[in-house]
Amino acid sequence: MDKPPLIERETAGDRLQPPPRAERPLARVQALPWLLFIAVLALAAWLAWQAFGPEDLGDPVATGLVSFEKQNRLTVFSAELSPVVANTDSRLFGAIQSRQVAVIPARVDYSLDLGRVDRNRLAWNADTNTLAVQLPALTVGRPNLDEARAQYLREGIWISRAAQDNLTRANTRLAEQQAVQQAANPVLMDLARTAAREAVRQNLAIPLEVAGYGKVTVTVRFDGEAAPAR
Repeated sequence: MDKPPLIERETAGDRLQPPPRAERPLARVQALPWLLFIAVLALAAWLAWQAFGPEDLGDPVATGLVSFEKQNRLTVFSAELSPVVANTDSRLFGAIQSRQVAVIPARVDYSLDLGRVDRNRLAWNADTNTLAVQLPALTVGRPNLDEARAQYLREGIWISRAAQDNLTRANTRLAEQQAVQQAANPVLMDLARTAAREAVRQNLAIPLEVAGYGKVTVTVRFDGEAAPAR
């Protein structure tokens, strides 16, 4: 009697659990670093105000640029994804077939290149106390695969070490490609842009208000987006 196919289950920890949803976004707007950074900027603006007095508030655009000059690339949002991928391996002219299904968690960061934000991207309206900001497009980082938490399901009559390594490498490449595609999902991109807008508003409005400009409105848009109606 033929032996039934061997089904091998492996996990990084205990037994294989049901695969999580293929995509699970997680907003991680880094609030604490931003709040600390804003507090330092607010203190600097207050000291400048004390030195020069309310008669000379200076250039609001230059004040806004101070908020960016010490930043290079700012991570505004992170998404956690769980690509589900599968590959097959064939050996001995197809006599031995094996298959591996993998769930590999991945994290993708969305960042802003603040080095590209110059005076041409900021506009001050003194009549309405409004600072308009135009941001460059978000950068989607390379997925960071967490293979320590990966879950595997392997099927085959006999799976050699070479076949197993080949399947794992192939699934890792496929999981990275799938994570890149998932990260470009319009829903995740909208969440990342929303987080970026809020971070930039806080970073610009508070120092300007402390500098003596009163209640300041900061409008933020990205390249390619229409300017808000006046």
